[in-house]
Amino acid sequence: MPYFVTVILVVLVVWFILANIRVVPQAEAYVIESFGRFKCVWDAGLHLKVPIFERIAKKVSLKEQVLDFPPQPVITKDNVTMQIDSVVFAKVFDPKLYTYGVESPIAGLQNLSATTLRNIIGELELDQTLTSRDQINARMAAILDEATDPWGIKITRVELKNIKPPEEIEEVMTKQMRAERERRQTVLEAQAHKEAVVSRAEGDKQAKILAAEAERDAQIALAEGRAKSIELVYQAEAAGLRKLNESKVTESVLRLKGIEALKDVADGRATKIFMPADLTGVVSTLGAAGEALGIGDHTPIDKSAKPEAPAAADPCCDDDNE
Repeated sequence: MPYFVTVILVVLVVWFILANIRVVPQAEAYVIESFGRFKCVWDAGLHLKVPIFERIAKKVSLKEQVLDFPPQPVITKDNVTMQIDSVVFAKVFDPKLYTYGVESPIAGLQNLSATTLRNIIGELELDQTLTSRDQINARMAAILDEATDPWGIKITRVELKNIKPPEEIEEVMTKQMRAERERRQTVLEAQAHKEAVVSRAEGDKQAKILAAEAERDAQIALAEGRAKSIELVYQAEAAGLRKLNESKVTESVLRLKGIEALKDVADGRATKIFMPADLTGVVSTLGAAGEALGIGDHTPIDKSAKPEAPAAADPCCDDDNE
């Protein structure tokens, strides 16, 4: 019997110990109270709770939470009522303050977010509200983070999820957007037409410039070609004269060349012919060359013949004798 009781007691002790062993998961914390007063905070790991004297008051998640609050009616500075819903990203950095700082931390954060949003939007006009989301998010994050420090909550980020203005404002905004797009389209078409006209004018200008440059280059090339041809002619003539000088041409050959030139001049196309004064002397010096060219009278002259006497007058025909 005593043995059986001992076994029962051992089993009860083991069960009692195992029943008071607690394992705290990662990213969680347990707030422990002793006789109704805060004692400590258990972090992640294995812990042993003293029965009867200690109890787990609250289990707190240390993960970052995404709090999506419902839309809130707000009024802008220019008296436009709109619906805005926000998303708050927060996490607990002090489990003790989170447990004892406020009765309902999430509900308190929601109400605080709504009032802060109304205060910020009330200082802005409609257009500023629609175009200043980053500034509104930053101001809300700073205000909420400072206000929730006594609650053990850290505000990491605030985002305006949706901004819904009244229907009449949406219609006006739609018309304004359509008019703005039409204006931009008109401006773009005008700019495109202007750029096309300018490009066409620039193209015509460049074409005329290129044509003028081509004409100039052609004239220069033509002039250079003529100059080159004249230079080559004179070089050929100079080379011919140089060769004539080197060949030591006699005076008779030069005179013969002069006669050939006279024949070319007297080919029937010239209106005037200039004959040298000493043509007879030149021809006489040519000799056989003159005969070959057919220049001059080469019939032999009989120097021994005497000149004939003039005929005697006919007495019958003499007027003095009549």
